[in-house]
Amino acid sequence: MTKNTFHLVSLGCSKNTVDSDSMAQLLLRDGYQSVEDPTKASVLIVNTCGFIGPAKAESYRVLGELAEGKKKNQVLIAAGCLTQRYGIEVAQKVPGIDGVLGTRRWMDIVQVVTEARKGKHPEPIYHLPEAATVGSDENGALRVSMAGASAYLKIADGCRRPCAFCAIPLIKGTAVSRPIESIIHEARELRDAGVRELILIAQDSTDYGHDLGMKEGLATLLEQLTDSVPDMDWIRVMYSFPGYVTDRLIDVMATRKQVLPYLDIPLQHAHPKTLYRMKRPSNMDWVHKTLGKMRATIKDLSIRTTFIVGYPGETDEEYQALYDFVKETRFDRVGAFQFSFEPGTTSAPLGDPVPAEVKQERYERLMELQQNISLQVNQSYVGKTLDVLVEGFDNGISIGRSYRDAPEIDGLVFIEGKAKTGEIVPVRITGAMAYDLTGVLVEQGNLIKL
Repeated sequence: MTKNTFHLVSLGCSKNTVDSDSMAQLLLRDGYQSVEDPTKASVLIVNTCGFIGPAKAESYRVLGELAEGKKKNQVLIAAGCLTQRYGIEVAQKVPGIDGVLGTRRWMDIVQVVTEARKGKHPEPIYHLPEAATVGSDENGALRVSMAGASAYLKIADGCRRPCAFCAIPLIKGTAVSRPIESIIHEARELRDAGVRELILIAQDSTDYGHDLGMKEGLATLLEQLTDSVPDMDWIRVMYSFPGYVTDRLIDVMATRKQVLPYLDIPLQHAHPKTLYRMKRPSNMDWVHKTLGKMRATIKDLSIRTTFIVGYPGETDEEYQALYDFVKETRFDRVGAFQFSFEPGTTSAPLGDPVPAEVKQERYERLMELQQNISLQVNQSYVGKTLDVLVEGFDNGISIGRSYRDAPEIDGLVFIEGKAKTGEIVPVRITGAMAYDLTGVLVEQGNLIKL
């Protein structure tokens, strides 16, 4: 075992991945080396997820496995969302944890590791301050996570929305935006490192800049980003909030060619009564009007959304309204989740009254519907040409993503032959599956534009 080595396990969403990679940057800068084999690491770190029950269970399982196999000179640090909310409880449930670090001061990872390695402590070291920092006081770590030619860049953290089912504000605190100049600086560094796709993420990207006194923060950020880094090929926006997709934002997406015609806008349901109980925007007239406006203004727009089925009090009528809405609206991508009871949220008094078998049946019906819609939408691209960011090659097939496909959650494009990884190439679509496309490389002079 080398003295200054670490093994870091990142669980949960892409926002957690950014924090994990940022912690790794700080450790590397302090002289540590990253190792794949946990038995060869002097420091074990798990960046946990605590969003819903299954995520908590996975976090406890990974922590338990590392704690059980921990050697005499190793220390185990539990970090992230689960520890921010249940810090002392996590350490009590998993004997062997030496340090507990929350989400709001992840940038203190080196200090926590240093303290944990000083010697035996009667209790784990707890570092769970309430203050959240995502601005300038970050110990110099970039708020990014790179994967090949794509990179996530976190523009804000925390959330001030009152969604009844969600524990994120309890975990992350209120929304705190990063200064535009810091975001632009990191975008330039990513461009210089060869990144072709910049993915802007936050708990609520459309709330960016509110705490900085900005009324149209996301639109302003996109304008300044495209002006300041004009040679960044793709800029993708994730996690927008209904009601905050403004006319100006729509216009920016329509007119700035670097900003992909792709928007992730979790709607969560389609019946006003369900949305009201969720403490979500419940004006479905606005939803229909805005979706129509976006599709009319932004050429070739691809929309991803998510829904929750089985929310407390969801009647057959309410579920049917959701089903009919998905059938009518024909989203490119839909993710669905069965309601997961979270103690401490404002929905907790409602309990979890919808039977598990009802949730499962509703979930399966909705996803079967969307699978058919997705197939039909994909089939409409056959014979057309899409630009594809190539991410790998395997067994004679190049693998990549089009503008319609966010990493890990959407589909892929499988290309006959070998294309250069990291390049954006034109591909003529020859076949369609429910979630993925197939195609062949085409010459620049023979492009069939959408």
